[in-house]
Amino acid sequence: MKEIIESFFRERSLVNHQLASYDDCIPTGDNSLSRMEKIVRNIRVGTDEEVDDDMGGLIKLDVIDQDIIIRVKNIQLGEPTIREADGSDHASLPMECRLRKLTYMSPVKMDFTIYRKNPTTGELQASQPEKGVQVGNMPIMVRSRRCNLHSNHIAGDRVLHPTTSDEDKKMWEELLRTKGEDPLDPGGYFIINGTERVLISMEDLAPNRVTVEINKRYAKKTEVAKIFSQKDGMRKPLTVEKRRDGMLMVKISTAGTTAIPVVLLMRALGIENDQELFQAIAGPPETFKYIVANINEVKDNEEYAVDSKDEAHIWLEKKFAAGQQKEYREARVNQLLDRELLPHLGDQTEDRKKKAIFLGRIVRQVLEMAITSRKPNDKDHYANKRVRLAGDLVEDLFRVSMGQLARDLKYQLERHHNRKRELKITSCLRPDVLTSKIMHALATGNWVGGRSGVSQLLDRTTFLSALSHMRRVTSPLVRSQPHFEARDLHPTQWGRLCPNETPEGQNCGLVKNAAQMIDISEAIPEEEIRSRLDEMDVFQPDDWTDGDRIHVNGDIYGVHKRGKNLVTQFKNARRRGAIRSEVSIRHDNVNKDIFINTDKGRILRPVLILYDGAPRLTQKHLEMVSAGELTFKDLVNEGVVEWVDAEEEEDLYIAPRPFVLPEVVPEGNEYAGRPISHSSVTWLNLGEPAAKEAKLQANITLPNGEKANAVFKVPLLYTEEHTHCEIDPQLVLGVCASLIPYPEHNSTPRVTGGTAMVKQSLGLPSSNYRLRPDTRLHILHYPQRSITHTQAMDTTKFDDRPGGQNFIVAVMSLHGYNMQDAVIMNRSSVQRALGRSTFNRTYNAERRRFPGGQVEEIEIPGTGLEEVKGLKPVGSYNHLEADGLPHPEKYLEGGDVLVGKTSPPRFLEETGAGAFLQAQERRESSMPIRHGEKGWVDNVYVTESLDSGRLVRCMVRSHKVPEVGDKFASRHGQKGVIGRLVNEEDMPFTRDGIIPDLIINPHAIPSRMTVAHVLEMIGGKVGSLEGRRIDGTAFRGEKEGSLRDSLVRNGYDHTGREVMINGETGETYPAEIFVGCIYYQKLHHMVSGKIHARSRGRVQILTRQPTEGRARQGGLRFGEMERDCLIAHGASMVIKDRLLDESDGIDLFVCAQSGHIAWYDPKRRTYVSPIHGDGAEVYKVQTSYAFKLLLDEMKSLGVAMRLELEDRR
Repeated sequence: MKEIIESFFRERSLVNHQLASYDDCIPTGDNSLSRMEKIVRNIRVGTDEEVDDDMGGLIKLDVIDQDIIIRVKNIQLGEPTIREADGSDHASLPMECRLRKLTYMSPVKMDFTIYRKNPTTGELQASQPEKGVQVGNMPIMVRSRRCNLHSNHIAGDRVLHPTTSDEDKKMWEELLRTKGEDPLDPGGYFIINGTERVLISMEDLAPNRVTVEINKRYAKKTEVAKIFSQKDGMRKPLTVEKRRDGMLMVKISTAGTTAIPVVLLMRALGIENDQELFQAIAGPPETFKYIVANINEVKDNEEYAVDSKDEAHIWLEKKFAAGQQKEYREARVNQLLDRELLPHLGDQTEDRKKKAIFLGRIVRQVLEMAITSRKPNDKDHYANKRVRLAGDLVEDLFRVSMGQLARDLKYQLERHHNRKRELKITSCLRPDVLTSKIMHALATGNWVGGRSGVSQLLDRTTFLSALSHMRRVTSPLVRSQPHFEARDLHPTQWGRLCPNETPEGQNCGLVKNAAQMIDISEAIPEEEIRSRLDEMDVFQPDDWTDGDRIHVNGDIYGVHKRGKNLVTQFKNARRRGAIRSEVSIRHDNVNKDIFINTDKGRILRPVLILYDGAPRLTQKHLEMVSAGELTFKDLVNEGVVEWVDAEEEEDLYIAPRPFVLPEVVPEGNEYAGRPISHSSVTWLNLGEPAAKEAKLQANITLPNGEKANAVFKVPLLYTEEHTHCEIDPQLVLGVCASLIPYPEHNSTPRVTGGTAMVKQSLGLPSSNYRLRPDTRLHILHYPQRSITHTQAMDTTKFDDRPGGQNFIVAVMSLHGYNMQDAVIMNRSSVQRALGRSTFNRTYNAERRRFPGGQVEEIEIPGTGLEEVKGLKPVGSYNHLEADGLPHPEKYLEGGDVLVGKTSPPRFLEETGAGAFLQAQERRESSMPIRHGEKGWVDNVYVTESLDSGRLVRCMVRSHKVPEVGDKFASRHGQKGVIGRLVNEEDMPFTRDGIIPDLIINPHAIPSRMTVAHVLEMIGGKVGSLEGRRIDGTAFRGEKEGSLRDSLVRNGYDHTGREVMINGETGETYPAEIFVGCIYYQKLHHMVSGKIHARSRGRVQILTRQPTEGRARQGGLRFGEMERDCLIAHGASMVIKDRLLDESDGIDLFVCAQSGHIAWYDPKRRTYVSPIHGDGAEVYKVQTSYAFKLLLDEMKSLGVAMRLELEDRR
């Protein structure tokens, strides 16, 4: 099925869901209502009345003498542009934004019309509409439909089709290269102030779904049903609780905390007689007694005494609007029933009956759970979750920002009107309101709704870490509370979220990553589905118990007499392509419910459809797909493959794989006993109806090395009961886990550790690294493709941007330098450039402007006319050119000046009293290389930032050679640091003279059960001997038997062990040693970036204690536990030395009589006490400066502490 997967990734990138979501949100060119246009048209500011027309959003001004209304519509997004300081515009490209610290954004334009009510006729008169008014800017996602790199725009007027035409693809990639982009970069991120930021998808409870749970808050448990009813971004929660006395109460949290009896609310919604009430609830007969009791309680209890619609309304008025005027009370109750109560069912009076029936359904679920032993709904079931992608998050942000803009506009227009000026939108609208709100949220990650961390800096350590970052899904739960259920791997995450790729520690299980082949549904209008259902004989009855009820997105739509036929008919229409493939349908036989979902945010995964136990897929399909004649979309429309979500999957019976391939050719065949592997097998009778066995042809290797074809049969795993079959079991894994060869042989935590370390490995993050001004950028010098290959390396493009190298590894101990997880490395391999990398750091210097016309100057300090304070020694500036910038390829070390710069004085006092007469002196504020780093100046970009200040970006390149303490890891979670570098002549070697690059400890393997590590070593050995890549794809890689067979065929022992010789003595080791070839990664935790020591140095100004941290050349903390050790040793003078003398010791003078702090007066050569004056009895005490600070701070509070001397008591 490899062909299907390849065709899928040929037409969509791995971050396609983010791009599609953003594209769906922004306005399109083709007059259809985009999500942003709907937001604009739903603006209502200054009015509460219902307006239903196509005139767009409405802003009503509060002005005394006349009615003025502004209507807004037709939002348009221009192409991304940069407006320079001089006002000129030009088209913007992501690379320019990265280099110049700009934001990649487009202007947003709208049409405004002002209407005034004519006082005589009373009708609205429109002024000249103002079209295309720019209201602000909107950041554009790179590679989205509006981006200048998109295939629709990059070639000017010509639209390219890179997925279908090879010629277009070549041209597109060439154009991308000329624009400074990496053709393999998938996009899916924003560029904000020059940094790349990703919007992390959020996982949320699905709106408009009833979940029943048990409330454990009280001593006795009560049953509660909850629903979040959502319409146009408004969420109104509703809970129905069955109290211990059997009363059913409703709470609408947005309307107040008052509990309303369900019967009373249903009466208010227009259910007058009791029979209708029973029909609405329609539960099993055991529930009747509860309903009767509730009806009687509401009727007879003095607290309620309600038996009709009007009485119910009066009761609600008393509860929710007591003491107000009658009109207000009625309006309040109507608003409660129409707007606050289940708004997703509609907000008109005629929708009330529907709401009553829906309430009845909620009550039925509560009562059923109370009476029968039905389990509460599973909150972690993925059918009850929705994923909010970049588009949805941007939509939320835009909704709030647009509301702010509209209110601001209303205020500005009212001011203009009151000042008797002419009303013009362009002069009143402040375009920075929208822009700054959106930009601030994207730059800080603090989103509307109080969530933080929504936008994050894109992790560009490796190509894969960036990919994985854009496919991340986080859960909004608080990290500190123990949500054990929420962290668990749920069965419904199979094929949707990767079971292994999650961080270890506090976020474990809350931060997840998408599996490889997923799609996330976009919203599909319900009208399409409803009209379809009407054709399929769905009707709205009087008695809702008669037949199967049909719910569309949680909203009851109608009833069908024969539900099973309807579901079959519906699915067939979907497989023909008559209904969109994202729509899901589920039949709940027991409760006679059919659920149809068309909403956005459901994670879908593709599976093969089986018809009567046979797939429609044939070998011909596969040939056409690999030739590019059929696309993945065609397979979906032909009914070969279909997308299913977690809800629909509950009805299916899916076979995990078509057949199990035996390790060797089965008995009774002339080639019996020869090993076979998946990659060399062809399924001859694929798609044959009613077949019970699969007829396979395997390409095998005979002992003499010749090839032959063996044909044999194996039993199929699916039967006629099965409805679907997996495309490929390895698709359950995410991007990182699928790179690990043979992961099914490892223990799970090791695979999880492996996925985390793939993201920290050094490789080739992108091919345009010479242009990219990343703050920190690592490049491995000679990245290699791994010999043991997995199929996902083709789809994720890991082979083109690899992150690691193939090492020859021996498993043995050598002189104890590889105890625990340490490794020993061959120094000569390092000299031949194994594991070397380059580290680029970008430094920024800006010529900032200050208020008062003062500017910083980039120059060689001291060469200007003004005096400069704090100049460095003369030689410090020798390597700078006249403009204050260094030569490229100049070697610099920590503390050397990289960019010469002078600044105006910080405060006016600095210049002294006669400041007006003398020339201003400036401060030296050059940018030095960071302490502890060294390297060559690689690139110097001189450009201009938007406020027309000069911006200089220098890249400094340093060379990182593996040294003792650098961290390396295989892909199986086996991480270790170099414990020793050994010369080649002292390393052990095999009979063939092969010297390993790395020696790892034998104890690392058995207790961690990383069998795949051993398998990969054998696989790499075979691959390097036979010159081929070994397939190590999960669940279908080349089998162990085949690898052992190949080792024997090449003259090695089938165990992979070899006789090795001690390089120091020339003796043969008594034990055979396991040697193989395995892919190792260099991780970015390097000693050179962490080593830190100091004796004396900087101290903090306030406390005079040594500073903290490596970046500030801080001291080494002598902490609480270190102190405890010294106390235990009784080494008191060492403690005094460390914590006082070497930290912040100071001599204080204390007046013995008053206990106040005295001081020394040098003029009179005497000690002065604040109370007893000079000549007082003063003693010198050694104390810490922090203690003196405490005394001073207490004095500032008005508390003078007396010191009592121990020997004077």
